[in-house]
Amino acid sequence: MTIVSINPATNETLETFSPINKDAVMAAIGSAHDAYQSWRCRSFEDRKDKLLKFAQLLRADADTYARLITQDMGKRISESHYEIEYCANIAEFYANGAERFLADQPMEVEGTDAYLHYEPLGVLLGVMPWNFPFYQVVRFATPNIMAGNTVLIKHASNVPQCAKALEDLFAECGLPAGVYTNLFIPSEFVETIVSDRRVQGVSLTGSEPAGAAVAAIAGKNLKRSVLELGGNDPFIVLEDADLESTVEQAVKGRIVNAGQSCVASKRFIVVEAVAESFLSAFKEQMAALKLGDPMDDDTTLAPLSTEQAAVKLLEQVQSTIDAGATVILGGDRPNRDGAYFNPTILTDITPEMPTYDQELFGPVASVYVVEDEAAAIKLANDSSFGLGGSVFTSNIDRGRRVAEQIETGMMFINQPTRSQAELPFGGIKHSGYGRELSHLGILEFVNKKLIHVGKKDS
Repeated sequence: MTIVSINPATNETLETFSPINKDAVMAAIGSAHDAYQSWRCRSFEDRKDKLLKFAQLLRADADTYARLITQDMGKRISESHYEIEYCANIAEFYANGAERFLADQPMEVEGTDAYLHYEPLGVLLGVMPWNFPFYQVVRFATPNIMAGNTVLIKHASNVPQCAKALEDLFAECGLPAGVYTNLFIPSEFVETIVSDRRVQGVSLTGSEPAGAAVAAIAGKNLKRSVLELGGNDPFIVLEDADLESTVEQAVKGRIVNAGQSCVASKRFIVVEAVAESFLSAFKEQMAALKLGDPMDDDTTLAPLSTEQAAVKLLEQVQSTIDAGATVILGGDRPNRDGAYFNPTILTDITPEMPTYDQELFGPVASVYVVEDEAAAIKLANDSSFGLGGSVFTSNIDRGRRVAEQIETGMMFINQPTRSQAELPFGGIKHSGYGRELSHLGILEFVNKKLIHVGKKDS
């Protein structure tokens, strides 16, 4: 396979890396397993010092790391800077909170002395995506390292500069060799790694097909797995919403990371009483987005991650148009170099159309007009995905009521779906299972061991 960094703004090849062979993979698993034997015995304070140093190093050279993200996958430089700061926050969250999150939990059983004791499992594999090349790795690696596990990372092949930089950072912060290991490998080696008896679990963030494949391998080998897959997040606009604010949030929710986020707002479900006003303002603001160099602070819409991604998105959009959807804006690519895609709004999409239940990874919004709140809820739930979603209303109690009826892992009121270190992140249905971030994120790959002492002393 080719592991190469190609600047999607120019399609220029920046750097190429050589994949390792199977013998090197086996050696890396052995090193991670050996490191686990001692790392699991380190104190929380020792582990904490390493991750706090990691956060410090990230912030000290934030400009360099932000530029690597933008070069590898095209994110706007301001968003890349935000990603670096967010990673430092996550590292600090787990560094400062792990001992509390993993403290022994007394069992409330009358007359009995028993408690839950949390222990690490061992070597874990993380299969990571390209769209948030630092954040996705950090949110998997830092809680598990703090828990006493060791991690192997198979990163996406188009962000190798970021992958190498992360490995160097974890080494520089003082982690022993084998606690964090980057693997430049083809996807075929994932089964080899997960099948190895020394590896205890796997976490994947990526596409639905990739998740299904990894889950099958993990299941066959009786290994734990966490999957964070695609999303088709509904953005529900009720008739009492503040339209000016709602439209601003709609644009923000759709074009974050050039629309390449599993929790980006994708299906805009608008009650017909305000549909015309919403669509007019939404079109105006989407049309005003400025395509350009992601290194330029004036750019408001960056390229997609790769030329292949732009080609795939065009095929999805065109197939929907050919099936009868209406193009309100865009629907095509600009005449310029790079993996760019014009901001696009589609309406009149029906369940028979190919993209009705597909994730569109790019600046393409699907707008649906419905009769009322009940119809909005029904349409929002008519999806094989169930990651995040939003509801916009001036009545918070109404927003809570609607949010509780939507079949997703996360719902946000009067704001697009987002992530925060302190809040659990994850979905249901074909969006995967398990949770990352918050205290729940550190509990996915630990042994929740019961210690039963016996009767309490009277």
